[in-house]
Amino acid sequence: MRAVIMPEYGTQEQLRVDDVPAPEIEPDEMLIRVVAAGVNPVDWKVAAGYLDAAMPGRFPLIPGWDVAGVVERTGSEVRDYTEGDEVMGYVRYPEVQWGTYGEYTKARRHMVTRRPAGLGWSEAAGLPLAGLTAYQCLLAVEAGEGSVVVVHAAAGGVGSMAVQTAKAMGASRVIGTASERNFGYLEDLGAEPVTYGPGMIGRIENLLDGDRVTAALDLFGGGAVRDFLDLVPDPHGIVSIADPEAPQLGAQYVFVEPDSGHLETLGRMVDDGLLRVEVSRTLPLEDAAEAWVESRNGRTRGKIVLEVARP
Repeated sequence: MRAVIMPEYGTQEQLRVDDVPAPEIEPDEMLIRVVAAGVNPVDWKVAAGYLDAAMPGRFPLIPGWDVAGVVERTGSEVRDYTEGDEVMGYVRYPEVQWGTYGEYTKARRHMVTRRPAGLGWSEAAGLPLAGLTAYQCLLAVEAGEGSVVVVHAAAGGVGSMAVQTAKAMGASRVIGTASERNFGYLEDLGAEPVTYGPGMIGRIENLLDGDRVTAALDLFGGGAVRDFLDLVPDPHGIVSIADPEAPQLGAQYVFVEPDSGHLETLGRMVDDGLLRVEVSRTLPLEDAAEAWVESRNGRTRGKIVLEVARP
């Protein structure tokens, strides 16, 4: 099969397209013909070796954890999927080797769900990791009916999902930090935008007009958790995906986990018109290096997706 591979840890300069064998599946796995693969910052972080202690790489390494595709074959223990089923998933194993930047990938049942009718292939490939991250962060801080939620870096892939998902879960207000060029986008998603940078907490307090923040999501880092301690009465209501030291301050740290039930919930939100996926750019598989450069600049609105094949 044709795939983007890393022969060793490195940067986008080590990426190359090559012909490699398709992955073999175990009885509890399915082989997926990839239509589109989402691009996430963790892809190039894994390829650089930053996560090697927790998730060692096996070379040649195919990057990518987000997939939308068609079931090609199932193992003998897989009962609820069959050849031809359209799926999306967050495909993450304890060791990193068979990613989604190729014509085929493999997955276990808990990593996938059926592609929602309301999502095209590119949008379906952009939903799993970002959507699950947002949803699991909101669950961690018990966001729900009447919550007032702050989302730091709200215009990015995870942030845009968090704004919409918080509203779908019943939040009365969602305040999103972003640059001014993204204010209109956030308002369209249902958030009240605030400029990040020095003085951010004061600007949020002025906007609150007496309301109390019940939950804050740090999706960027840069000391935001410590800043939010002055804003959220209970530090347990603060969660970060960017600051592993958050628990030392009484806050929470979330590293997203595959969960088919959570994916199904996000799919229902899509079908109910409560959640949409913003795809900022689609590129062919051969341009994965360009996608990584764009991802690394940190200014992407929504998601970048690689188009692998026709459905």
